[in-house]
Amino acid sequence: MEVINAIGRRKAAVARVYLSDGKGQITINDREYKQYFPNEILQYVVLQPLNLLNVADKYDITVTLDGGGFKGQAEAVRLAISRALIKIDPEFKPKLKAEGFTTRDPREVERKKPGRPKARKRFQFSKR
Repeated sequence: MEVINAIGRRKAAVARVYLSDGKGQITINDREYKQYFPNEILQYVVLQPLNLLNVADKYDITVTLDGGGFKGQAEAVRLAISRALIKIDPEFKPKLKAEGFTTRDPREVERKKPGRPKARKRFQFSKR
């Protein structure tokens, strides 16, 4: 099998995933994924699509991550892995879609408006 690639995004994070046949090794920015995401919840998020389809030990995954915070990055990796798995076998799509792993979360940070301290917050009103 040749290398399958896919992109996942979440907030400001962009994950480029390269999937190839292997023994289940996941490398993120030249580091092992458990070292990159020390938090067990984020490790679980990254592995969700692989565990759902019972293919965690069939593919080696290399990820290039850029931007965002750790939660956004983990969810971007999850989306990218899901998209790559669908490219490998389109029959995976219904299961992944049912769990919501194929949906790009469109929520972004709202921009700061002029004359305000934040996007919606207002300075304290003073009558006198």
